[in-house]
Amino acid sequence: MRDFLPAEKARRERVLAVIRERYRAHGFDEIETPVVEEYARLHAGIGGDNEKLAYNVLKRGLDADAIRAAADDPASLTDLGLRYDLTVPLARFYATNRGHLPSVFRSIQIAPVWRAERPQKGRYRQFVQCDIDIIGDGSARAEAELVVATLDTLDALGLEGGSVRINDRRVLDWMLDSFGFGAEERPGVLITIDKLDKIGPEGIVAELRERALRLGQGADSAAIDAFEAFLRRPITLEYHPYGERQIRKALPADAPDEIVSHLVGIGAAAAAARAATAGDEVAGDIPLVFDPFLVRGMGYYTGTIFELAHPSVDYSLGGGGRYDGMIGRFLGQEVPAVGFSIGFERIVDLVAEQTDAAAPAVVLVHDRDVPEAGLLALKAGLVRQGSRVRLEQRTKNLKALLERAASDGYTAFATVTAGTTADDLEVKPLG
Repeated sequence: MRDFLPAEKARRERVLAVIRERYRAHGFDEIETPVVEEYARLHAGIGGDNEKLAYNVLKRGLDADAIRAAADDPASLTDLGLRYDLTVPLARFYATNRGHLPSVFRSIQIAPVWRAERPQKGRYRQFVQCDIDIIGDGSARAEAELVVATLDTLDALGLEGGSVRINDRRVLDWMLDSFGFGAEERPGVLITIDKLDKIGPEGIVAELRERALRLGQGADSAAIDAFEAFLRRPITLEYHPYGERQIRKALPADAPDEIVSHLVGIGAAAAAARAATAGDEVAGDIPLVFDPFLVRGMGYYTGTIFELAHPSVDYSLGGGGRYDGMIGRFLGQEVPAVGFSIGFERIVDLVAEQTDAAAPAVVLVHDRDVPEAGLLALKAGLVRQGSRVRLEQRTKNLKALLERAASDGYTAFATVTAGTTADDLEVKPLG
């Protein structure tokens, strides 16, 4: 958990303002949910490993005897917890407020979340998520809207050239079933497959064999052999843009037509939207890449899953997917839902520093003997004209004072002595 100095806070707010503006331009509406949710909701078995990282809130009013009595059952000591993502709170929000919302609801949530991570570079215990979600639309159009809005936001931040890796959890289930892995084995197998980018095909196969041996699952040997043969199959180098040929080429034969059609529909709709945004008359390519081994670890995903990539870094800048089963847990009936989250903490460091030329930021450097009334009148006059104004008493090291002001985002300065009037004020650029 971090403190942010003024310049860094201002930078973060500028980036957030762009994200909000682009999300709203695409028809999404911002909501706000509490930072705490009920313990049972946060630990319902749908948050994957994040549930283990949740910060839980001790019940109020427990005495020493009650705490000792519950020592073997930590869950009985808590009734609330800090949210570890924004999707679980959104599902609860929708179930609670559905009567006040449109049949297809497009939401924005931009807020901090908390996880008891081991602190390291790029991994924090408190961080901001920027989510857009569509609830009530089970068609490919919903995924396409999210892809287009996310890529448009990335472009607006000056990070052109982004792309989206895409897969479907149903494809993964079908593929593992075709190799011969039992349903009960698939969660563990998926954890291993998710490491493909890090340890390669040989590492994946070795880990699967070691795991099967450790668990005494000799029946999985044939399934691992089939998976290994698929990983080592000859692949032609011919290029296919995102579409049915690319998807079927990346999968075993006879992939389910319904799922393939859904993925193809996402690409077609997103391509048309991107082309229209660029002013093209014909729908062009969409920066989508089908990845049959994209897993994503959240247990609530039921269909399409995404990851946002950019050529400047070797890690994802966001992700999301379809979670059609989650809201039904709170509402008692199934409601389709899909979301995409930008990893704000990773993106903010990539965005080039910008200054807002339309809103001058002026430092008034004044002598000690300048009357307060006259000084504040000068400041108020500049504020009325649209400037941001800071008062600084002159120091011996004026250069250091102005350098600090510049680092805080100020672009100009003026000196004020006793008797200075608005007409006398000479504003000079910093730097």
